Amino acid sequence: MVRAGKRRDDVVRIQADVLEDFMMNVFIKEGVPKDQAQICAHVLIESDKRGIESHGISRLKPIYVQRIRQKTIIPETKVDVIKEGPTTTVLDGNHGMGQVVSHQAMKMAIEKAKQFGMGMVAVRNSNHYGIAGYYVTMASDAGLIGITGTNARPSVAPTFGVENMLGTNPITFGMPTDEAFPFVLDCATSLSQRGKLEVYDRLDKSVPPGWVIGEDGETRTDTEQILRDLTQGQAALTPLGGIGDENAGYKGYGYATVVEILSAALQGGAFLKALSGVKDGKPAFHALGHFFIAIDVEAFIDLEEFKSTTGQILRELRGSKKAPGHDRIYTAGEKEYLAWQERKVHGIPINQSLQVEIKSLIAELGLNQYQFGF
Repeated sequence: MVRAGKRRDDVVRIQADVLEDFMMNVFIKEGVPKDQAQICAHVLIESDKRGIESHGISRLKPIYVQRIRQKTIIPETKVDVIKEGPTTTVLDGNHGMGQVVSHQAMKMAIEKAKQFGMGMVAVRNSNHYGIAGYYVTMASDAGLIGITGTNARPSVAPTFGVENMLGTNPITFGMPTDEAFPFVLDCATSLSQRGKLEVYDRLDKSVPPGWVIGEDGETRTDTEQILRDLTQGQAALTPLGGIGDENAGYKGYGYATVVEILSAALQGGAFLKALSGVKDGKPAFHALGHFFIAIDVEAFIDLEEFKSTTGQILRELRGSKKAPGHDRIYTAGEKEYLAWQERKVHGIPINQSLQVEIKSLIAELGLNQYQFGF
């Protein structure tokens, strides 16, 4: 019988390996083959390890389990090679688990990069693939530079618009360093994203002004209603820079469009409103697209020299003059590394509303070997 870790107030701490095992068995119960379920659970737990609570176990039931049950995700992922060259490949995920086709895609990109210096794989007909940072870390762990991006169901309005047209469309980079952790920049091209709003809703917090725009062009902060209205197209997230162009919202809008093109046009995939997951008022395949790029550092320079220079850049940035009231500057990937140092000792925090979802999955799927103490 698997038991939980420590409790503090309404939060229970559970060790990462226990949560990963639980998620794997949920996927298996929902029809995902064991080897594929292991990949899916490994991607999700990596998010929780890094403190990115919007893309880990909190997405298990409302995204993956629900979509499998709605038949908008096919649990057994069949990946087809549509076109392949020495440095490039186009894959079709056939509406299976996004983590499975994405893991294969980045693995292929890495293999091509090691042979030819660079590799790129484009994917169509996929699903939500978890944190983008997982895939670029696959590359950085192999001594390569990794880049990935994905489109997503429409939730972001273009600058001077109020209709949700683009996804949150992250563009993500990972680079090896001589430090204990790689440089990983993993962020959406919007000010926030739906998963973060879901976290705010679980905590009963209002959305900060500027994150969401209503049909009247004004900012909105009513979290629970926003989540409903995003689905109905009556509210939209704002791009990086926020509403209008005073704070350069056009930059986030432009980068989101770049990701949309590279996630759809190269692979003959769906885009914009076709990614809504709804057709004729009924749940439908999301048909997301992704791209994965791996670059072999050794094709340019000795790997250790690259890692040393990269590390020195990061150390000099962190060592620069601090603003009044701040005693620390961070570089990308550092906070996630520190989160894992704390969480591998104390466990992953599970809040009360997430406990309810986990308990319901245990009851529904007969996973009574997990007794988490809530």
